[in-house]
Amino acid sequence: MVKEKIVSFFHQCIRVWHILRKPNKEEFWMISKVSALGIMAIGLIGFIISVLMAVFK
Repeated sequence: MVKEKIVSFFHQCIRVWHILRKPNKEEFWMISKVSALGIMAIGLIGFIISVLMAVFK
């Protein structure tokens, strides 16, 4: 039973690996921009919370 699950998992991994492809330059830049915006948004939220905690302490 456990062996079947492991074998099934590896078959799924192999199937995904065959579908993967290297992103082109435009896709790479888009992913980079979206990731950077997400990181900045999370940082800004953390900074705002930190300032509010300091002000209301």
